[in-house]
Amino acid sequence: MAKKVVIIGGVATGMKTAARLRRRDKDAEIIVLERGPELSYGACGFPYYIGGEVKSFNSFDHTPQGAKRDADYFRTVKGIDARTGCNVVAIDRASKKLTYVEAGETKELPYDVLVLGTGATPVRLSLENADAKGIHSFWFPWDVHAVEAEIKERNVTDVVIIGAGFIGMELAEAFVHRGLKTSVVEMQDRLLPQMLDKEMSDLLKKSIAKEPLNLYLEEKTLAFEAADGWVTGVKTDKRTIPAQLVIVAVGVRPNVELAKAAGLEIGPTGCIAVNEYLQTSDPSIYAGGDCAENTHRVSGAKIFTPMGSTANKHGRVIADNICGDGIKYPGVLGTGVCRIFGVSAGATGLNERTAAAAGLKFKSVVAPGFDRLGYMPGAGRIVVKLLAEEGTERVLGLQAVGANVDKRIDTMVAALSFGATLEDLSNLDIAYAPPFNGPIDNIATAANILHNKMTGQMQSINPKDFEAMRADGDYLFVDVRTPKEVAMNRIAGVPNRVNVPLNQVRECTLDCDEDKQIITACQIDLRGYEAEVMLRAKGFKNVKSLEGGMSGWPYATESDRK
Repeated sequence: MAKKVVIIGGVATGMKTAARLRRRDKDAEIIVLERGPELSYGACGFPYYIGGEVKSFNSFDHTPQGAKRDADYFRTVKGIDARTGCNVVAIDRASKKLTYVEAGETKELPYDVLVLGTGATPVRLSLENADAKGIHSFWFPWDVHAVEAEIKERNVTDVVIIGAGFIGMELAEAFVHRGLKTSVVEMQDRLLPQMLDKEMSDLLKKSIAKEPLNLYLEEKTLAFEAADGWVTGVKTDKRTIPAQLVIVAVGVRPNVELAKAAGLEIGPTGCIAVNEYLQTSDPSIYAGGDCAENTHRVSGAKIFTPMGSTANKHGRVIADNICGDGIKYPGVLGTGVCRIFGVSAGATGLNERTAAAAGLKFKSVVAPGFDRLGYMPGAGRIVVKLLAEEGTERVLGLQAVGANVDKRIDTMVAALSFGATLEDLSNLDIAYAPPFNGPIDNIATAANILHNKMTGQMQSINPKDFEAMRADGDYLFVDVRTPKEVAMNRIAGVPNRVNVPLNQVRECTLDCDEDKQIITACQIDLRGYEAEVMLRAKGFKNVKSLEGGMSGWPYATESDRK
């Protein structure tokens, strides 16, 4: 007898499960219940439509051949009974049936297997005037249409985005490209706060500093101002920002109310708990996508990571397991990448915050380079930060900011998935030709540097740590670049510094005792490291090189003030 599979949710996980299951089982009865009006759309591209890069909204909900992915399409092409406007209100696990409302009528539907792909909902701010017109989330197709319509119909000039995560920053770029005065308010002290460590976020911030974008970090939104029912401004704890349009992009929460009411286990993240086969605490019910909990492959921690890529993978695994394959889903790495004003930023694995939360002892290094050989046309700067576990040298995570970072992030995804060590990274046989790479790839270089740091061959200081001590002056800063390089730019506000080009370090005499803290620096820290070794050989005991040198320095320089 054919299985009756009911899927709640018709976007990523739901429709991927349905399509894969139909290919695997021609006889299964597959019913999808979606409470909204749309099926199977690609929300990740929405900011690029607002910015004008994607010209037609059909790109998100049509096939490449031009067919709209609606209920009729899934019925005639896929053999799937997909229904919109169906809001499931209860699950009766004992009798294996659910109750839903369609066009005001309450109905019941039995199932053999149930799949929960209920997704997530944007977090709303419970603040004064939060219901004013002109304040939007940016998650569903109707959000996009409303924002686009208001920009055109109300001649919007001032936009405020609350939240500096992926959606917030991608939309900031889009609005600026449309010529709108755009401001971003973020309560935390950095851009992309869930993904990047402080110095890497500061590097991203510096890389886009010349763009016409107002960034207000470490500011809490307190209220909205409104007149005649429309938003007119955003009030923070430091200022009031004029706004005719506001985007609230402070995150999303998993839709688990239905699962919770049915008595299914909810995990520590607030998502539906699932096993390695993506089964819930009821083996007849699966869950995937933004409503389901994930396991981090490096730390083993349970995490909430709403990503379209993950939701699609979940759907495939669920379909195969409904067919009896016993496929295990290994988890995620928290991988993410985005482009902001032509600058790429990405990360995979653990950062300092998540590694510490996992109880891991680790070291890190910041290493700049190019995305190809520097003499090739179009070469762009990349700065990477690599983390590895002390003792084992197991790689824990990578962050990257600059040009074309996706290649390095994706390479690291593979390495992390197989438990790579620094030695493994150093010896990866990565493709090399001048238009594509240097003879030693950025992540191999970072691995070599971090190995030197792990083994004590190098003593270095992170940019954010040097910034914290920069003004106190209780050190000697030795810049080993050429005088010409120093004249072009140098770190601002360093009280005690000397310029000793690298070729003079072996023979130089420094006016300090052997216990004085010395910071060596150059352009990318290669010469800084060499100088560190030389000075230590000369008897100086407390020498550290500045990681990343000038290329990885995200804070004030003298050229910034000109």
